[in-house]
Amino acid sequence: MYGSIRFSPSLRFRTLLPTNPRDQSRDLFVPPGILSISSSNITKSVNFRGKIDNVIRVTKHEGSIKELNEDDDDDHAPVSIPLTPIGSESQFDRVIAEAQQLDVSVIIVWMASWCRKCIYLKPKLEKLAADYHPRLRFYNVDVNAVPHKLVTRAGVMKMPTIQLWKDGKKQAEVIGGHKSYLVINEVREMIRNENNNLQQK
Repeated sequence: MYGSIRFSPSLRFRTLLPTNPRDQSRDLFVPPGILSISSSNITKSVNFRGKIDNVIRVTKHEGSIKELNEDDDDDHAPVSIPLTPIGSESQFDRVIAEAQQLDVSVIIVWMASWCRKCIYLKPKLEKLAADYHPRLRFYNVDVNAVPHKLVTRAGVMKMPTIQLWKDGKKQAEVIGGHKSYLVINEVREMIRNENNNLQQK
């Protein structure tokens, strides 16, 4: 279990972790980054405000500091998840059918390679996908790579368009023609409203 606390860009504190039998405490300067403190039965992570320069672990029994690689932190959630591409109408139908069978919603992002707003929005949507992983999957469709009848069938008129599908039908959509952070907020609201509707049923 990890928790995080914001501090100033640097912090000087007194650690009670001995570096040798004669030295029961010492001052330790921690640069901006993440301090992960481990004991025999608990591990806590502290995030420091500012650029993350390094990651260190203080181990109670060893009283030593060593670099902590991302691979060592199995509980660390992904920062972003790539949108799964849909390249054909049959694949689209399969995704929608599987979601209906599992009784879950999916997010379909309709984009175009020539759409500058799509390019700016995509990495933000990938971060959003990580927030809802694994209960909600995000897909993207390049409108130039699929039959036009699929685009028409989905009712897509502008790019980017972010749709929520459930029970084989489009339930809601967001047209991403404005600033990215506003689009993300609207997508979050769309997902929240769908969750509220499910709870009321």
